[in-house]
Amino acid sequence: MSTPSITSLAARIGGVDPVKPGGGAAAPSSESSGTFMDALKGLLENTDKSADQANTAVDGMLNKSVDVHDAMIALQRAEMTLQLTVQIRNKLVQAYQDIMRMPV
Repeated sequence: MSTPSITSLAARIGGVDPVKPGGGAAAPSSESSGTFMDALKGLLENTDKSADQANTAVDGMLNKSVDVHDAMIALQRAEMTLQLTVQIRNKLVQAYQDIMRMPV
């Protein structure tokens, strides 16, 4: 059983446009030759993009151009993307600490 890559998880979480109803998810990245640094950079960019989309949706809700439901979905998506990013960071820090505790 294979696990999805960080990039495909970030694409699935951050790939829906909350401002457009039924925005549709972006297809997971098909390139597997990217480096780990590229995957982390993509995750951070998707987290930032998701937060920007949530802010845009809330602004649209305030001027009545976006439905309240779409704004709430965008906010929840931004929160989930941030939680995913924080959990990945926590696992990386924990792995680093475990490696540093190994006897040489």
